[in-house]
Amino acid sequence: MSEGTQQSEGSADPDFDHPALLYQGLDGYLDGVGGFVRAGLEAGEPVLVAVPRPRLGPLRERLGDTAGAVAFADMTELGRNPGRILAALREFADRHAPGRSRVVGEPIWPQRSPAEVREATRHEALINLAFRRRPVSVLCPYDTAGLAPQVVEDAHRTHPVMLQDGRRRPSDGYCAPARVCADCDTALPQPPHSEQLGFTAGELAAVRSWLDDRLEGWGLDRDRRRDLVLAVGEATGNSVAHGGGGGVLRVWSEGAAVVAEVRDSGRLGDLLAGRRRPGLDSAEGGRGLWMIHQLCDLVEMRAAADGLTLRMHVDTGAPVRRP
Repeated sequence: MSEGTQQSEGSADPDFDHPALLYQGLDGYLDGVGGFVRAGLEAGEPVLVAVPRPRLGPLRERLGDTAGAVAFADMTELGRNPGRILAALREFADRHAPGRSRVVGEPIWPQRSPAEVREATRHEALINLAFRRRPVSVLCPYDTAGLAPQVVEDAHRTHPVMLQDGRRRPSDGYCAPARVCADCDTALPQPPHSEQLGFTAGELAAVRSWLDDRLEGWGLDRDRRRDLVLAVGEATGNSVAHGGGGGVLRVWSEGAAVVAEVRDSGRLGDLLAGRRRPGLDSAEGGRGLWMIHQLCDLVEMRAAADGLTLRMHVDTGAPVRRP
């Protein structure tokens, strides 16, 4: 299907609405987000507002007495790893199905690292797949003064509709989600040094033990060290089951984080894999990827012609959101 056909589908969806709010300054932010929230409340729709912590207080003040009817979340915690966000938004919409729900989600802010911005851009594209033909409205604010021009340009690619200065218009730059995800699959920067171990079926316990030994003295407390070992165990298990029977694990220290990378010859058959909490009795795929997203502070995924790369970051001393 051509990119133009996908654009038409995204713009014409009668149920799903995914506008980007382009704003400058706090007043523009509060006017745009506040108006969106009030419109939902007046229509009797449940509303979730997930934005960075500094915005929560001013929004509550602007909404006044109606703020009590809104569910609020700090996006710097909820979306520390952008790969966690979509599962939370889907759970909110699922709780209120089949009725219409409304979400404000701000996954990108000026303090985000380039790696986080790229994965948050992937998340924005995948929203269009996850909620296609569902009665959900998701507003995503973008600070045009504080964000890099490329980030704002990407907002045009990931949102079918743009809101600016009180005017709503179709996005001329909207792209098919798969196209945006492919563009996010840029080459990952190589670390100056790392330790490496190849693995195949039957060696996963030895891989976990090898990693645990390597993490000694790298600044992770016992719980965070266990989290990374568990995440790598899920990744290597996926490599054995779905990635050609084995792969290569690398690990290194990078600034205030420890990074583990698993490469294999697998393919990502479902762009939404790992972005929905699996049911206890569910046989659906993505359980391992979902666990990895919950355990790590950043997950970078790259799909290439020769296989799949999963790079997992755990910050030293950073708390984890337990699944």
